[in-house]
Amino acid sequence: MGVRRPNCSPEVTMDGHTTLLEKAAAAERDFAAVRARAGTAKAQPLPADSSGSVPLYADRVRVYPKAVHGAYRRIKWAVLGFCLTLYYLAPWLRWDRGPGAPDQALLIDMTAPRAFFFDIEIWPQEVYFITGLLVLGALGLFLVTSLFGRLWCGYACPQTVWTDLFMWVERLIEGDRAKRMRLDQGPLTVQKVAKKIAKHSAWLLIALATGGAWALYFNDAPTFVADFFTGGASVEQYFFVGLFTSTTYLLAGWAREQVCTYMCPWPRFQASMLDKDSLVVTYEDWRGERRGKTKAGAPPVGFGDCVDCRQCFAACPMGIDIRDGQQMECIGCGLCIDACDEIMDRMQRPRGLIQFDTLANQEAKAKSLPPRFRFVRPRTVIYAALVAAVAGIMLAALVLRTTVEVSVLRDRAPLFVTLSDGSIRNGYTLRVLNKKREDVAFDLSLDGLPGATLVVQDVGEAADGRAVVLHTRPDTAETYRVFISLPHGAAEEENTSFDFILRDPVSGDGDIYEAVFMGPHKPRPHRY
Repeated sequence: MGVRRPNCSPEVTMDGHTTLLEKAAAAERDFAAVRARAGTAKAQPLPADSSGSVPLYADRVRVYPKAVHGAYRRIKWAVLGFCLTLYYLAPWLRWDRGPGAPDQALLIDMTAPRAFFFDIEIWPQEVYFITGLLVLGALGLFLVTSLFGRLWCGYACPQTVWTDLFMWVERLIEGDRAKRMRLDQGPLTVQKVAKKIAKHSAWLLIALATGGAWALYFNDAPTFVADFFTGGASVEQYFFVGLFTSTTYLLAGWAREQVCTYMCPWPRFQASMLDKDSLVVTYEDWRGERRGKTKAGAPPVGFGDCVDCRQCFAACPMGIDIRDGQQMECIGCGLCIDACDEIMDRMQRPRGLIQFDTLANQEAKAKSLPPRFRFVRPRTVIYAALVAAVAGIMLAALVLRTTVEVSVLRDRAPLFVTLSDGSIRNGYTLRVLNKKREDVAFDLSLDGLPGATLVVQDVGEAADGRAVVLHTRPDTAETYRVFISLPHGAAEEENTSFDFILRDPVSGDGDIYEAVFMGPHKPRPHRY
C-alpha cells in the first residue's frame, strides 16, 4: 500500500503554463530544500517515472523499529502482558450457575442463544445492553483521547498489542533493526531461509492460538479444544478459527503500521477530539533546533540539544519522525521518548527533548513561562457527563430488569370469530420468557375486559377476572395459544384495549402487555 500524495489535477492551463502536478512537485522540492538548509532534513527529490512525471502514489517503505529501553517501553510490556493473559485465559474461568447451565464465566452461546458474563445473562431481546457497551466504549475513547491523546492506540489496541508481540518474536529470531535490514537486503542463503521459516512459523502458531482463543468465547473451552485437535469440531468452527488465524497473521505480521494509517478510521477524526491542552507526544523544537552533532558533555555552541541521531525515528513503530510535528500516523506510544532520553543521557543533557506534553505548554516553555495543565475543559466535562449518563442508564436497566417477560401476537386472520351463542372470540399467541433457573408457576389474568372468558389451550379456563396458572420450565421461553371471549354486546367499541397480566405469586415478579380485543363493526347513528 502506498502513500498518497496531494490530489492535483494534471490538466494544463489554457495559456500553456506548467501543469498543477508539476507545480505541486516543484513546491515540495522547494520545501525539502528549505528544511535541508535549516538543518532539519536532507533534500530528497521526488522520484519520477520513465515519462518524467511524479507519481501520485509511492511504494511502501518498510519500517524496521529498533528495540528501546525505558519507562514507556516497560509500560507497554506490562499492558501487553496483561491484555494477552486476559485474552487467552478468560475463556477458561469457571462460574457455577446451577444444574443444566453452562459453567463458563464468559460465554456467548449462539445455540441458546444468549451471552453469559459471570452472574449476568443477556438474552437476544436485551441486545440494547451490547449497544450501550459500544456507546460507552466510544464515549470513553473520546474522553481519554481529549485528555491523553491516542493512549488507546499506543498501548491497548489489539492491533498494537499483537504487532508488538510479533515484532518481539521477529527481533528474537532475526535480531535488532540493523541486523534485520542487512538480512532482508542480503542474498538468499540457507541461514536467511531458516530464520524466515522460523519467524513465520512462530507467527502462525501465535495467530492459531489467537484464533482458537477467540472461538473459545463462543464454545465451552475444554470441549472445544478436545474436539478441535481430535477432528470432532464442526466445519464452521474450523472455518472461523482459520479466518481469525489468517487475519491475525496478515495484520500483525505483514500489514502492521498500514492498518493504523489506512484501515483504521480513528486517525482520520481524532483531531476533532484534541486541542492545545491534550497530552500528546511533542518535540521541543525551541530547545532542539538548530540540529547538529556535538561531543558528549560539550556545550552545543551554535546548535540546539538535538544531535540529529534519528534514534527517535528508528524506534518509531509507525516509521515517522516526531520532530516534523503532530502527524496523523503517530499512535502516541512514547517509544521515541525512551530513545531520545537515552541519547540525552549519553550527551549529558537534560531529558525531555521529546516528551508527553500539551501544545499550550510547549508554547509557554518557548516563552519561558511556567507550564500549566488544564484537564477540566468544556469538551472533557461534556464527554465525562455523557459517560456517566450512559453508565447510569445501563446500570439502572441492569438493576431493574425483570426475570419474566411476556409478548403477545394477536391473530390477524380472522380478526374475530362469532360463536354459536353470539359471543365474540379473539385468538392470541402468548410467549412467556422465564429467566429463572427454576420452574415457575405464573398467574395469567386480564384487566380491562369485564365479563371476558380466558381460555389457554391445553392449560385451563378462567372467567370474571380470575387467573389461569401457567407452568414454565427454567430458563426457557414457553409459547401458549390463548382465546378470549366476550358475550354478545359486551364490547362497546370495535377495538377495546386491555392488559395481559402475568405474575409470579411467590416473588411478585411479573410483566404487563397491552393488547386489543377486536369486535364487529358498530354503525354510528346518523345525525339529522
